[in-house]
Amino acid sequence: MLNFRFSVIWPIFLLGFFGLAPLAHAASPSAQEIWKGIPITNSMVTSWVIAAILIIVIRAAVKKPTLIPNRGQAVVEGIVEGVKGLIEPIVGHRMVAVTFPLLAALFVYILIQNWSGLLPGVGTIGWGEPGSKEFVELIRPGHADLNTTLALALISFSAWLYYIFRYAGIKAIAYDLFGNKADKSEVPLLIFFPLFGVFFVVGLIEIVSIIFRPVSLSFRLFGNVFGGENLLHAMFHLFPWGLPIPFYILELLIGLVQALVFTLLVAVYIGLICNHETEHAEAH
Repeated sequence: MLNFRFSVIWPIFLLGFFGLAPLAHAASPSAQEIWKGIPITNSMVTSWVIAAILIIVIRAAVKKPTLIPNRGQAVVEGIVEGVKGLIEPIVGHRMVAVTFPLLAALFVYILIQNWSGLLPGVGTIGWGEPGSKEFVELIRPGHADLNTTLALALISFSAWLYYIFRYAGIKAIAYDLFGNKADKSEVPLLIFFPLFGVFFVVGLIEIVSIIFRPVSLSFRLFGNVFGGENLLHAMFHLFPWGLPIPFYILELLIGLVQALVFTLLVAVYIGLICNHETEHAEAH
């Protein structure tokens, strides 16, 4: 049975939010197949719909770029300039144009996906009786599924590998990981040469931390979104009229922060190896 249960949530800001009836169950720990035997989950469907909406809305907003931007073009250009200004000091002037498409896409996509858990219908539109084990949610935030966040992390990690090998090179990577960073003119020789061994060990530790970057990126994003989903479910279950409003606002903030954290961490990883403009400027 297709279940639709709606209730009105008190206004948030001036427009107000429309939520759903109190939930008698927590969010499922994993995505569910919408149709048995077909490997398409509810989180996949939500992710595809959000991605399609983003593409259509941005294309419709920008249309044909003009010298005097219309309202939609001005909004898109504002987002572009904001993200560019945020990442340029991190990745460097040389890398900002190269990395901007990836980082801007990550930020906008993750932000909207994080906020998709606030849409009406999450957790209450589906098949079966809400609260039962047989209930299949039709709408589930994409980032409440570890598979989605892991895919984002692996894409970012692959892009990071491409950027550092393409724009830094093996020699720069090897020096960044294992090179002796001490200044020979300021450090006694008795200490300088043993430091080669110290930096080599530090480089091995750094490699281990690099390998675990996709794990930390994916679990951080998944944990925050999935935890927020369960928090909203619990608040609806306790008292649906008014109590969830502060937590909606909290989830708006957390969604923004987590999109920034993910994007900035990827930018930092790239900048650590590819951005040495400051060092070169100081050397000259």
